Amino acid sequence: MSKNEFQRAAGISAALADKWYEPVVTAFGEYIPYTGLRMAHFLAQVGHESMGFARTTENLNYSAEALYSDKRKYFPTMALAQQYARKPVAIANRVYANRMGNGPEGSGDGWKYRGHGLIQITGKNNTAVASEALGIPVDRMLELLENDPDTAARASAWWLWSHGAIKWMDQDNVLALSKLINTGSATSDITPYGLDDRKARLSRAKAVLC
Repeated sequence: MSKNEFQRAAGISAALADKWYEPVVTAFGEYIPYTGLRMAHFLAQVGHESMGFARTTENLNYSAEALYSDKRKYFPTMALAQQYARKPVAIANRVYANRMGNGPEGSGDGWKYRGHGLIQITGKNNTAVASEALGIPVDRMLELLENDPDTAARASAWWLWSHGAIKWMDQDNVLALSKLINTGSATSDITPYGLDDRKARLSRAKAVLC
């Protein structure tokens, strides 16, 4: 895959292609034997999670309507959703409290360990596992996931490989792969968030790489 193909397949600017091409190609080759179809799925998924390779931290700036619609488990009433609307720190601390190794809402762990990297590694425990797997000190992991393209790309390729994503890539199963990333299980009954965007990104990438 050339840099030009990467740029067209990912649908990004030349500047972003310059930033991400080598880290993505290197990281992908470290963990996933290359095929055009596998790379197309990779670009579609990390492209969605990173808002087109533009963000390496999770965007949690939700409206009240979005919180009540998409995260009703944590915001069961519109009144509660309105209290948290457009407050990313507070939203993260509520949604990610008391799970994935995080402490309670008041601990601040939800915001600290919100999604980082292209694939959005989330939670204290998951960050520690990624740190060990990549051989990066845990106290530097979040900083590098956010600011170092090599680490952000490596963590993403490693996560997909370690969670068995190659199987779904080879089956061209965007739904299962999206569920794996968004819900934690490829066989979940939950419709993954952003499925239409993931599909659109996949179609564009396949048109270039397959």
